[in-house]
Amino acid sequence: MRKEVPKHSNPVLPSLRRAFSLYDQINLIDNVPEDQLRFQEFNDTSFTVNGVKYEGSLLCVGNLLMSWSPRKFSEITTDSLSIFQTVRPIPELLIVGCGRDIHPVTPEVRQFVKSLGMKLETVDSRNAASTYNILNEEGRVVAAALLPYGVTS
Repeated sequence: MRKEVPKHSNPVLPSLRRAFSLYDQINLIDNVPEDQLRFQEFNDTSFTVNGVKYEGSLLCVGNLLMSWSPRKFSEITTDSLSIFQTVRPIPELLIVGCGRDIHPVTPEVRQFVKSLGMKLETVDSRNAASTYNILNEEGRVVAAALLPYGVTS
């Protein structure tokens, strides 16, 4: 005897609402290892990194964080980035956070970064911090040079 298998004209698909609710429960930001830098907040003069508030400009290389001397965009020079001549491994990307607005770096700075074997991305500081978080969480060797978000020129 042969049993007829009922034919379904429409296959049953998981509900999108269910899929999104599962997705919403996954919070990758809170699952970052403690030894990894993570920008959490910023305001016009400071950044909060791993629960600690830092005033002024910051330079991040991999999971190292340090104060950075430039206070305005025009102070970003080859001298202010000279630490990258000694950093090993060389980051694949340097993300420059220009403050509130995006500015092009000078040709000298662009050539200097290129000569070190890094790519260069200039964006506002909010997006620079976010991009750094994502790439660092992926385990990529990246660097960020960030002016506070309140810097406008």
